[in-house]
Amino acid sequence: MTVQHAGAVAPSQSLAVRAFDSSRLEAFCATAEFDRPTLVLDVDRVEAQYHALKAGLGHADIHYAVKANPHPAILGRLVRLGAHFDAASRGEIEMCLAQGAQPHQISYGNTIKRVVDIAWAHQAGITLFAADAEEELEKIAEHAPGAQVYIRVIVEVSMADWPLTRKFGCDRDTALRLLDTAKALGLDPVGFSFHVGSQTRKAEMWRPTLDAVGQLWADAKAAGHELTMLNIGGGFPAFYGEEIQAPTDYAAGVMAMVTERFGHVPRVMAEPGRGLVAEAGMIVAEVVLTSKKSDRDLHRWVYLSIGRFSGLAETEGEAIRYQFVTPHDGEATGPCIVAGPSCDSADVLYEKRPMQLPLALKAGDRVLIRNTGAYTSTYSSVCFNGFPPLEAVAI
Repeated sequence: MTVQHAGAVAPSQSLAVRAFDSSRLEAFCATAEFDRPTLVLDVDRVEAQYHALKAGLGHADIHYAVKANPHPAILGRLVRLGAHFDAASRGEIEMCLAQGAQPHQISYGNTIKRVVDIAWAHQAGITLFAADAEEELEKIAEHAPGAQVYIRVIVEVSMADWPLTRKFGCDRDTALRLLDTAKALGLDPVGFSFHVGSQTRKAEMWRPTLDAVGQLWADAKAAGHELTMLNIGGGFPAFYGEEIQAPTDYAAGVMAMVTERFGHVPRVMAEPGRGLVAEAGMIVAEVVLTSKKSDRDLHRWVYLSIGRFSGLAETEGEAIRYQFVTPHDGEATGPCIVAGPSCDSADVLYEKRPMQLPLALKAGDRVLIRNTGAYTSTYSSVCFNGFPPLEAVAI
């Protein structure tokens, strides 16, 4: 197949690092032995990306979105680098604490929390919680009295490749009312959070969201609220073949726009997940079968040993277009529908836009899937159809 290498990215200070680490991963994955689909992680690449993002974010704290990949090697390295963490559950908090993170470095960022988990987190020393509803504030006030809270707001306009839904957040009027509610309940409402949407490829794409949240911030201040914290969420992109901005330039561009609209905010939180770990991972899989359904079929089918239920859930709607490396790259190609191995008709990765893959591809050929360090092992099913979950190893 014709592969768009990292060199397709606009020239930047990150280009050499990205190409070097991709080669290291590919060299290891091309020769190591695996008995099932395996995600290989280069933790040094995570560290390099952390430094690149931090250089642009300045005084903002990186709260790594643990849900992207909670591998102990990643969490441990980030703890040693001084990172903070955005946790979605008690389980994620426990994983961070087990690697040496301190409670003040962890934000309980899920707006949907069980009462028992709020109480446990409070007892464990967690002091910062997210909310977007009155009932959630009531739960926090009862089971984590006096806690700091931030209100998540809905992003109405997103320029991301994958805008988020209305599942999280509240509108302007509700957000202002919830600040008052939090105060009345004895909580400490410190600010707002939002999420521009996954895979927002350039900093400029944040502008309409920051305009809206900046106006809300001003309205809250005018209403007498002393806000001290802004959580700008995630959205930091990874390279999947389309041009993205270099991480330091990207982060600096976002922070410049934040300063323009909010002035100096004492505490800024950023929650990169995909943008921190995606490019540090590569999946090793194999071709299980190639076929055509009829002599009239214009496309071949290529079935891999990994599918939507075993790690590649983000191919839903063909939103993420992963890049494949095969032993036949450079040879003649043709359009292929790519699917997983399970006995489920929904386990099809790319059909609306078939992939150009080598015509010589056959069962048993090793396939490497680039930039799969985020939202793969965490999305992998426990044992659907009896297939084991995606293995993950760090080098």
